[in-house]
Amino acid sequence: MRRRREPPAAHAATLRRVKITIDTDTGTLQRDGEQLGLLTPEGFEALSHLWTTVGWQQKYSYRFSWLGRPIIQLPSDIVRVQEAIYEIKPDLVIETGVAHGGSLVLYASVLRAIGRGGRVIGIDIDIRPHNRTALDAHELIDDIDLVVGSSTDPQTIARVHEMAGGAERVMVLLDSDHTGRHVTAELEGYADLVTPGSYLVVADGIMRDVADVPRGKPEWSHDNPLTAVEGFLARHPEFVRTTPPLPFDESLTHWDPTHWPGGWLRRLAD
Repeated sequence: MRRRREPPAAHAATLRRVKITIDTDTGTLQRDGEQLGLLTPEGFEALSHLWTTVGWQQKYSYRFSWLGRPIIQLPSDIVRVQEAIYEIKPDLVIETGVAHGGSLVLYASVLRAIGRGGRVIGIDIDIRPHNRTALDAHELIDDIDLVVGSSTDPQTIARVHEMAGGAERVMVLLDSDHTGRHVTAELEGYADLVTPGSYLVVADGIMRDVADVPRGKPEWSHDNPLTAVEGFLARHPEFVRTTPPLPFDESLTHWDPTHWPGGWLRRLAD
């Protein structure tokens, strides 16, 4: 039985012209003429790239919540953050971009579960009233501080630095405006808060891969979080790009479906 996946005719002009042919009779997958074993790590990676792209178009990540608050992240990225927090055991997690607050609740719940007594700071230029009301009523609100203001405003940056005073281990996640210019300003504004050995995480590098789908924008091909990361790494050798180590891994593949490709940066020990 053979199944062919090609872009719908109506979207052919906007999607990347990649032809994938899956042959379950022979157990092969052809991608632009390159033949891969369907049931191999390489086959899984090829299908995962396609699945992640289609899932982004279909807003798949918009169907999940954490302890009652929408989180808008892929489950695999949620699990990876949990593993990183458990590894580092920070006493402060800072995130730009609040939306519904699900990510803030995730970080607070993990910190409380490991008995770290940590705090979470969420920064957003606009926290909508219904989200603020829901967060204020949440069981974990005592562990969460909300800062309203542009994450790149010098006053906001200074305020967050003041709030972070005394924290021994700090982890920072950037998930607000995803233009290269904005992410660059956030990286420069908050990187110094990341303690040696901890992580600076830049979300939604997938934008570079979905610039040509209907929900994307052509400029995302060059104006995206990964362009900011690459420039930042060239200026800051104290950070390296690396994903957190897996505490348990019996998988045959080394590929994770993710919206954050290339977004994990670890600060080297002094």
